Amino acid sequence: MENKMFCFQCEQTMRGTGCTGCAGVCGKSAAAADLQDELTSALIGLARVCQTNAPTAQTHRLVLEALFTTITNVNFDESTIQIMIDRVRAEKAALGGQAGDYDVRQIWKADEDIRSLKSLILFGLRGMAAYAYHALMLGRSSEEVDAFFLKGLAALGEDWGMDELLPIVMETGKVNLTCMALLDEANTTAYGTPTPTTVPLTIEKGPFIIVTGHDLKDLELLLKQTEGKGINIYTHGEMLPAHGYPLLKKYGHLKGNFGTAWQNQQKEFDNVPGAILFTTNCLMPPRSSYSDRVFTTEVVSYPGLVHIGEDKDFTPVIEKALALGGYSEEQHFTGINGGTTVMTGFGHGTVLSVADKVIDAVKGGAIKHFFLVGGCDGARPGRNYYTDFVKQTPADTVILTLACGKYRFNDLDLGTIGGLPRIMDMGQCNDAYSAIKVAVALSEAFGCGVNDLPLTLVLSWYEQKAVCILLTLLYLGLKNIYLGPTLPAFVSPNVLNFLVENYNITPISTPEEDLKKILG
Repeated sequence: MENKMFCFQCEQTMRGTGCTGCAGVCGKSAAAADLQDELTSALIGLARVCQTNAPTAQTHRLVLEALFTTITNVNFDESTIQIMIDRVRAEKAALGGQAGDYDVRQIWKADEDIRSLKSLILFGLRGMAAYAYHALMLGRSSEEVDAFFLKGLAALGEDWGMDELLPIVMETGKVNLTCMALLDEANTTAYGTPTPTTVPLTIEKGPFIIVTGHDLKDLELLLKQTEGKGINIYTHGEMLPAHGYPLLKKYGHLKGNFGTAWQNQQKEFDNVPGAILFTTNCLMPPRSSYSDRVFTTEVVSYPGLVHIGEDKDFTPVIEKALALGGYSEEQHFTGINGGTTVMTGFGHGTVLSVADKVIDAVKGGAIKHFFLVGGCDGARPGRNYYTDFVKQTPADTVILTLACGKYRFNDLDLGTIGGLPRIMDMGQCNDAYSAIKVAVALSEAFGCGVNDLPLTLVLSWYEQKAVCILLTLLYLGLKNIYLGPTLPAFVSPNVLNFLVENYNITPISTPEEDLKKILG
């Protein structure tokens, strides 16, 4: 196995072109990266067999798990990736497929425009797989979504040109909209419609567990298993929106939120006297000062860490929290801007319930413009743009936000308009669906197209979930999107020109220049 790699699927990639050495910037080894390529190749082989041989429910679930495994900051463990490869190949054989896989590395060496379009499809599928997996954990699936994973993967193995691939790129966005709607329905059916909730950043004394990632089902199971044990539960990163769901809020030991965005974890988790559970993508290589208290579950895996399997017995996590004992005194933490609380729970159910107030505020001139400022956060310099942008927005504008990018500014107090806070956290990255629902409802209320609304999307991207969401926005025809902090390395100049000419995607510049351009 070669001791080098090629990976350019995330925003932090080396020199903005691709990680090619012995390890990726994310900490993934060249060997793990090579195995993830092998896993993707096996998936393409399985999907091609499924074009003629009927897949089973087991096939569909395996495809989700395997795609999820290849998302950035999920799996660093060579042994578990190899097990997944073996499972995919066994499934292919069970369906009548022959030995041998398409080599995904052919894509990296292809014509840059073909490479660009196939990368958009592959990375979009990876992001969408996470959403479909979370929905499946709550008992929801879609034949349309399941079928498209196989269609999209099979397309990657075809010798197609831009005319054949571009429709698949746009279909990825279309199907991801269905997938986000599916997950939204799964979450709200299981846990109720989110309601606005103020979440403290204070950590009470005594034993505690920090839960990070996106999987609400894992959080619910942990809350059930820790009831009456004297252990408090705190969310971290993308788990923050859990506080808005009524059936999760009912657990009195779900106390608050610990820390800020995922990329700060190595500093914020340093010697923390609590246990930490990773449920999805956001894992960074843990430092020795806290690696003994980190646990993984689902497809998240890292060498040497204790993994909680399908039985979901969180006893090891609970015992570690009790042994560590927590802080001896209450700890008062703050957000990046010094705030002591944050708010969440402004999903489409809440915002649309007060749509008349919002519409009246727009018609009366109290609200002049909406900004959707959100997306993935990361460590690359330049992301302070989003903090500065929000700080400089006029007092007669509203900031909708979602995903972990909000940690740049979600502890700011920017006041209210018509009784509504100027910053409204709509939830996790998949809750882009909520933003879409609100935008469509507003456009219908004003009798105009979404692109005619006083609405601007200012997005930050990091990994593959952001890719599939961007494709959904493009499928819906949304234009004038500001994107940063850098443009994806896998988008070729010709494909970028196509996006700019057809959708007016604009790279961010400075907050001052962009606000002037947007607001005139």
